[in-house]
Amino acid sequence: MDELIRAISKDGDVSVSVISSGSITERARLIHGTTPVVTAALGRTLAAASIIGSTLKKPEASLTVRINGGGPAGTILVVSDYLGNVRGFVENPKVDLPKNATGKLDVGGAVGKDGMLSVIKDFAEKEPYTGAVQLVSGEIAEDFAAYFSASEQIPTACALGVLVDRDRSVLAAGGYIVQLLPGAPEDTIDAVERNVAATGAVTNVLKNGGAEALLESIMRGFSPRVLERTPVEYRCTCTRERFLTALKSLDKNDLDDIREKGEPVETLCQFCDAVYLFDPAEI
Repeated sequence: MDELIRAISKDGDVSVSVISSGSITERARLIHGTTPVVTAALGRTLAAASIIGSTLKKPEASLTVRINGGGPAGTILVVSDYLGNVRGFVENPKVDLPKNATGKLDVGGAVGKDGMLSVIKDFAEKEPYTGAVQLVSGEIAEDFAAYFSASEQIPTACALGVLVDRDRSVLAAGGYIVQLLPGAPEDTIDAVERNVAATGAVTNVLKNGGAEALLESIMRGFSPRVLERTPVEYRCTCTRERFLTALKSLDKNDLDDIREKGEPVETLCQFCDAVYLFDPAEI
């Protein structure tokens, strides 16, 4: 089961959110048929969006993350609800690239860095709040750290990872977002940096011990107090009724053309690949 844990240090200077999202990422891979490098890019984005989305708290709220760095994978779009349940897709899921110079999946090459990361928080009240930053590397985690620094002025350490097996399935996925709260002393900052360095690749920790082990590693020495534990999943909200509503919004001339052809209309959900058919009588 995928899980999101939110905690705070005993002294109140450090907050952390960790997520184990292997099942979410594997579900996305199976739906979209992604290559390993695209699985990694989408999986990292799903994990970050789940963490951020879970902070919205209002049942009607949602969060949308859009990344387009000009790379061959194209746009990555992920949506989270207020509980951290997510769905997403990549414009070009079949993109494949050689591994990078360090022998790892070249996520930055697939995503590119000539573009923006946008985070849209919609509370279903007035206009949504949008924050956007120039991509730093296209590796996703660094880009989210830059977003927090620029848009929310919060010193943030972010690590995200996806471990892909030889058969292209997902062995582990997830990550953490650690933030220093106002007034944190210098020695606290140093301790967080040491823990980040000692933790290393998040997928190794997640594979062996899950979200709990990642929390213990990144908050070693801080006596963290767990604020909440939340099960999270890949969850699409599409329904036949929603697609019918979308068809109703089409121009009358377009609807007349569809009706006159006398053929069923097929619609496809980009998030879960569900197909909905509407017969001419409904049109």
